[in-house]
Amino acid sequence: MSNKSEQNSNAEEIDLGVLIKKINNFFSSIFLNFFKGILFIKQNGIKIIGLIILGIGLGILIDISNKSYKSEIIVIPNNDGTDYLYSKLDLFNSKLEEEDGEFFKGIGINNFQSISKLKVEPIVDIYNFVNNSAVPLANAQTTQNFELVKLLSESSDINKVIKDKLTSKNYSNHSILIETKGEISENNVIKPLLIWLNKDKYLSKINEISKASIANKIEKNEQEIMQLDSLISQISKNMGKNERSSNLVYNNENNQINGLFDLKNKLINEIANQKIELVKIDSFIKETSIVINIKNNKGINGKMKLILPILFLVLFIFINAFNVFYKSHLQKLKQN
Repeated sequence: MSNKSEQNSNAEEIDLGVLIKKINNFFSSIFLNFFKGILFIKQNGIKIIGLIILGIGLGILIDISNKSYKSEIIVIPNNDGTDYLYSKLDLFNSKLEEEDGEFFKGIGINNFQSISKLKVEPIVDIYNFVNNSAVPLANAQTTQNFELVKLLSESSDINKVIKDKLTSKNYSNHSILIETKGEISENNVIKPLLIWLNKDKYLSKINEISKASIANKIEKNEQEIMQLDSLISQISKNMGKNERSSNLVYNNENNQINGLFDLKNKLINEIANQKIELVKIDSFIKETSIVINIKNNKGINGKMKLILPILFLVLFIFINAFNVFYKSHLQKLKQN
């Protein structure tokens, strides 16, 4: 028994000794590699500093020469002009790919070479789409839109339905994104683009008819409000005279005037919505917001002054490591 216990204790001491030795070797290798790193930096300090300066300098030059900007126009296509908007911008992109200078000169954009990319996408607003109360027959339209989304979502994921091309073209607002290689001005690119988008005889005629129709509705509603004011004034006078009469007559007139006030408020709200709609259809592709020359810092844009020094250092270390590896193995082959 004593022999077995002594053997076990000896084995444990050996295992512990091996473990301690491995730990010491591990830390020794770390310190050795750390020292080699310091030695490498000391031996190649001038080269490393030179590569960093070269990388920063080249990076700054590249960042300056390849400045990328984004501009955004938010538009509302009126009178079912969404398909028209998308097709016109598809034409614009095809002409951009063809580098058709005559086309761009014809629409007033002379520096089309600065435009690197143009795309249009809907601004997803499912709540406004379902609860559309700014148009005539709002309740019927709201029900139709809700039932449409409900029906489409039954056979597919609701997020896919919301972003689906068929659904998204029914949203009110759409974003035109323009990526350029340098700064642009509103007069040189944005305004000519909007003027070109609004050059269509058919849609212009429909827009004029819509504006005349809304203006006519506003005028009639204002006339009705004037008539209601006259009736309210007359009933108020009668109520003053009949205050001492029977409660039945007084209550009847009081109910009448409340109904007239409700109708007046409804007409006032209609006029407000109609005036807003009149502003919206000033043109059939109506811009609501224009933001130009937002610096594009996505991806590697504007970051080359950081990327190039790191890249040069990595390549320098890799080349040196490869040389050490090559020389050591070449020496081994010669010895063999």
